[in-house]
Amino acid sequence: MLESLQSYHFTTFQWTLALLSAMLVGISKAGLNSVSIITVSVLAWLFGSKVSTGILLPMLICADILAVIYYKRHVNWPVLLRVAPWIVLGILLGVWVGKDLDEVVFKKMMAAIVFIVVIGLFWFEHRPLKDVSHAQWFSATMGIATGFTTMVGNQAGGFANVYFLSLRLTKNNFIGTNAWLFLFINIFKLPFHIFSWKTINSQSIGINLVLLPFIVLGFFIGLYIVKNIVDDRYRQVILWLTAAATLFVVL
Repeated sequence: MLESLQSYHFTTFQWTLALLSAMLVGISKAGLNSVSIITVSVLAWLFGSKVSTGILLPMLICADILAVIYYKRHVNWPVLLRVAPWIVLGILLGVWVGKDLDEVVFKKMMAAIVFIVVIGLFWFEHRPLKDVSHAQWFSATMGIATGFTTMVGNQAGGFANVYFLSLRLTKNNFIGTNAWLFLFINIFKLPFHIFSWKTINSQSIGINLVLLPFIVLGFFIGLYIVKNIVDDRYRQVILWLTAAATLFVVL
């Protein structure tokens, strides 16, 4: 593990960014999932766009497990089952498109995904979703977009947020359903990263073991923050956090 860490030749500042990014993963899975977009950007800068997806995925799974344990009673299974097949289709599409991309093309694709998320958030913010949120085409579109973006760049949060917010889920149901959904998504992606893209290996696992305690710390910090946000304000907080985090990455 020590050799895998030394091979990166990181400065103290770069390691500090990596540790803070791990804390943001924990905070995001505690219920403020929009901030994870910043982690995606930072890790892509530190490790490279495609390599960073293999480093981030085990971090997300660890945080997903914490979230599922804590919010296990708060999940809307009908919503989850309605969108899950479309997400699988999106993931498979992402595996096919993203496998052989070079670094430059991959970075451009990640930037394009972030931009699309921003446009989508502002579009739906000013339009009523009650007429379309339960439509099959809407679930299919959001599901495929979520699956594709999570496979290509671990950036599915924007589309998932739009979908769940459109259904007007309560705060705890929003977080609990999100937790179960992304635990399923990230475990489903795991074999593709190991055997197809080969972005998860002994070197990336060494990084994960160093960052794990900071993920746990971030999760409990996130729980404290979420508990102090009333239900009526939570939807607005998530929407604006998602928009702000995505704009941060684009800019």
